[in-house]
Amino acid sequence: MISFENVKAGYPGKEIFQGLSLRFPEKGAVALMGPSGLGKTTLLRLVAGLLKPESGKISGTEGKKISFLFQEDRLLPWISAQKNVELVSDRDTATYWLHQMEIENPALYPREMSGGMQRRVSLARSLAFGGDILLLDEPFKGLDEGLRARVAGRIRGSAPFILLSIHDREEAALMGAEIWELEALLRK
Repeated sequence: MISFENVKAGYPGKEIFQGLSLRFPEKGAVALMGPSGLGKTTLLRLVAGLLKPESGKISGTEGKKISFLFQEDRLLPWISAQKNVELVSDRDTATYWLHQMEIENPALYPREMSGGMQRRVSLARSLAFGGDILLLDEPFKGLDEGLRARVAGRIRGSAPFILLSIHDREEAALMGAEIWELEALLRK
């Protein structure tokens, strides 16, 4: 179980969390919701260990394999979709997840893809990496309604615990996620 105990965190000149305490479930999916700038991405970065708290303690991630889908796609432009996913997995796993994300031509380079296709390649890479904890920052950005539903169905259950940052309650429902309003958590 991932636990935050009295966590203070932020960036130079900007405090995001002061005294944040919460516990995530061991399994399932939790969707963080709230206005932009409230700290959803910061919370994901803290779970991933990419940002260290100024004070307080985060536990429950020790020895866990964590996969992170960033808000930006972060694809390497000089290699194909297939090779971008193979960076974190073997060829068969990459092919499987690209197919699951409905990428019909994995030989395309990022510049040859739409924004939605790039997003799905990034999702495929996160899923191919696998792990115990899957962190998804706005995973459905650029996907139309039908595609979003199909992709969500394939992501659901792909990791023991999924933590996602979203702006849409329908997306949380597609993922079978419990909604946590970050604003309410910060008032506790």
